[in-house]
Amino acid sequence: MYLSRQLRLLPRANIARSLSSSGAHYTTAAPAEDAPIEIPNRIERSPTDLLQALAGTVARDHTAPHYKYHDDPFLIPMSNAAKRTYAMSKESGRKAAKWIKEEHRELFMHQEAQPAIEKFAPSMVYTEDSVVDESSLGQLISQGELKDAVLVYNLLEQKGNPISPDLKQSLLELVCFHNNQEPLPEEYIEERWFLQNNRRRERSGKTWKDGDLAEKLYSEIEPKTPQSYASLIRGMAKYLQCERAYALLQEAGEKQVQLDTNTFNSVIEIVSFLKDTAEQRWQLCTELLNEMSQQKLRPNLGTLNAVLQCISTFGNLKLARTAALQALPEFKQLGVSPSLGTYYYLLIIFCRERGPVSHVIVDILNDISGKEFQIQHPKDTYFFATAMDVCRNHLHDKSLAKKVDELLHTGKNYDLIGDSFKESIYYRNYLALLCQTELIDDFMMSYDRLVPNIYIPEPGIMEEILRAIEINGGVEYVPRIWSDMVVFDHTHRESLLLYVLRILVDNKPNPDSAAQAQLPEQAAKVALDMYERVEEAIKRLRKVSFTGQMLGDILTLLVRGGSYEKATEVFAHIDKNQHRIPGTPSLNALLEFVDASVQEKAPSQALLALQYAVENNIDSRALAKRIHEGFTLNETHLSKLKSLVGESFLDK
Repeated sequence: MYLSRQLRLLPRANIARSLSSSGAHYTTAAPAEDAPIEIPNRIERSPTDLLQALAGTVARDHTAPHYKYHDDPFLIPMSNAAKRTYAMSKESGRKAAKWIKEEHRELFMHQEAQPAIEKFAPSMVYTEDSVVDESSLGQLISQGELKDAVLVYNLLEQKGNPISPDLKQSLLELVCFHNNQEPLPEEYIEERWFLQNNRRRERSGKTWKDGDLAEKLYSEIEPKTPQSYASLIRGMAKYLQCERAYALLQEAGEKQVQLDTNTFNSVIEIVSFLKDTAEQRWQLCTELLNEMSQQKLRPNLGTLNAVLQCISTFGNLKLARTAALQALPEFKQLGVSPSLGTYYYLLIIFCRERGPVSHVIVDILNDISGKEFQIQHPKDTYFFATAMDVCRNHLHDKSLAKKVDELLHTGKNYDLIGDSFKESIYYRNYLALLCQTELIDDFMMSYDRLVPNIYIPEPGIMEEILRAIEINGGVEYVPRIWSDMVVFDHTHRESLLLYVLRILVDNKPNPDSAAQAQLPEQAAKVALDMYERVEEAIKRLRKVSFTGQMLGDILTLLVRGGSYEKATEVFAHIDKNQHRIPGTPSLNALLEFVDASVQEKAPSQALLALQYAVENNIDSRALAKRIHEGFTLNETHLSKLKSLVGESFLDK
């Protein structure tokens, strides 16, 4: 290739000389006169195929943040709240840019791109005075512009312009799909996920708009067509107007209107809202399936998942399992292949929190291990988070969890992890299970790979990690975990602070371990940093405060780390605020402080510790003995000691 480029740059007269000097020898083959030229068929490519091919040559960098965040140390989120805030702030900037484009459309009328990019052009503005026709309405419907489509439809109605039944049907489908509410644009992914999670938590009943435009359009379409029935039934079922959706389905059956499979699927999904008991729900579900069979409708994946969704609501566990095992072979005979959403429903049917232990996930993983999946059903994105939850809470099985994680990272299966909320749930369960079942050194390797760019542990998981460190004797990892807690803004969690201090105090460094040689100094730095941060938090009126136990542990760690001056400052704080601090330091903490005072030849500090113990009803005999034996006291200090413990104690 290099030689070819050089030849193109040379004059023709120098080509032969260049070839001879390079030492290359070529033979020219005789052209085949009869050899046909075959032009390969064109392969359809998407706009991102080239980018995906390039991305496939590079493995994921676990030390880098997600591409949706700015790769800047000050703009990389370090908490789950910050992840959501940063991602939505970026989308907020896009919305601001879009608003400017619409408000000052005169500045964006030029079209420099060839061919023109429609998204860059200002959108058409429709008002009550706009001149519109059927083509305008059809274009808006095809673009999914619900608000403008409804406005144009009303304008055509007011002016008496005729609208074809096909166009009314298209508008009916659009209005029913969105319940006549302006949808959020597709490019705002983070905001849509956030709103979906909020609506899922808040959604408790019907949100369908009764008597609204959808029902008006439906009443205007005469004669009623299967498409008009299907649109209204699906819309009502989606927004939980369950009784009327089922009534319309029955009406269509009485009038012998042939509906499609997806319309029956939408009604099967809401069976749990129509009937109360498990037996009644299963009976209605089988009736609907029989009706589909009578109408020669072939079930599809949506039918299978709708049936399993209905079964998953059964309170009767025995009936639920029996019905699920009965449905699966029948759909398999009909050629319906399960998706990840199907396996999700099987997991929530068989692996219930208060039910018997089920190993159905083992059979599922044996069936799908090593396979690559594509999105086929909305519930497909629920599988991985649910499977990892089953591995942790239902079976407590590390090997199964690693199989699930291997499946997640097969091919493009990671696209099915779902939104950032589901991804967080997945890794929360995965990391919690690993820290409970693996050796601490192996766990920390997984921790380094996942934290913080893929997953940020919540306070509950951080407590699990600290418990694993305590059980496995990995005290050398505590300073590092503390630095992560600072970054993740966990320093206002009093339970975590006490846990960190307890591990450092109770686990003295092993003198034979090179990894723990610097531990006393590191622990002292952790203690001092914690003290300063809690002091700052108290000034800001945050929900954290000092306790006697906390300050005693900080005092102990400072003494062990050789930070005696800082230890005296902490003890001065304890002594000065003893009436406001709940609890007291332990006797061992005061003993270690007195021993350090003996080494530093500071009898005044030792006597202050003794006085504090006497005033707070702490056993002071051991302290007094250490002071009396460790110092050569002058008259002032000796009289102070006698006043605190009495002369009789010193005469013993």
